[in-house]
Amino acid sequence: MFKAAVLTVSDRSSRGERPDGAGPLVRELLEGAGYGVVETAIVPDEQSQIEAALRQWSDHEQVDLIVTTGGTGFSPRDVTPEATLAVCERMAPGIPEAMRYASLQITPRAMLSRAQAGIRRRTLIVNLPGSPKAAKENLEAVLPALSHGLDMLSGHPADCAGASC
Repeated sequence: MFKAAVLTVSDRSSRGERPDGAGPLVRELLEGAGYGVVETAIVPDEQSQIEAALRQWSDHEQVDLIVTTGGTGFSPRDVTPEATLAVCERMAPGIPEAMRYASLQITPRAMLSRAQAGIRRRTLIVNLPGSPKAAKENLEAVLPALSHGLDMLSGHPADCAGASC
């Protein structure tokens, strides 16, 4: 079982002014797919705080997958992609490309997502939108492939000759 963490990025939720809708939904989806969600947190749209959580969970908690929700749009305070780019050593552009493609089948606004995905040490970090509906749609688009990537990232031999690759 892979260990996962969910980081909600929201000024209002971090101040207790609005309940976190996307974070608990993402946790439920991950647990339903067999992931053990070992950490969750809510931080404001502050790049330094987002980076600190990503570093803590990847470097010290050795989480396999970190999923963020929120902060991926055009608002001046939306800095989750920048925080992700700052902490990742390698990027995984196919993940956000697949999410945007799937989301474009639903709404043309999907092209406005600035979500990123990348690797820090042996942790995969994936940005999702903050809307519960969009977070669910985006995660469901890539969730079936993530375990294969995490297998490779963790050093387990991957059999890509099989039909599941």
